[in-house]
Amino acid sequence: MAGIAGVELLLVSIASVPAMTIARRFTVSGRVQGVGFRYFAIRAARQAGVFGTVRNLPDGTVEAIAEGSESAVVEFRNALERGPSYSHVARVDEVEIQPSGRYAGFEVEF
Repeated sequence: MAGIAGVELLLVSIASVPAMTIARRFTVSGRVQGVGFRYFAIRAARQAGVFGTVRNLPDGTVEAIAEGSESAVVEFRNALERGPSYSHVARVDEVEIQPSGRYAGFEVEF
């Protein structure tokens, strides 16, 4: 019986994600740490209307998880490609992931 309850919970969680929501994991390479990139990403995400997180990775890249409409995620990616004025974005890698619906906003993850 506990297994069935777990399945029901999972179905409710997936059902709470709007049908047109997509999710992407972006890895941004270049001079992207120590230049305000994460806080730039927060502003860009709020402007685009995406939800998720951004964090520095140990290898010097920045990772951003974004969920939203396709057009919002594309707008966010375009902003990541520009970056803040003191950054130099060499590359933005993008991986399609399953939307989780767990994000209520966009914030820095430590």
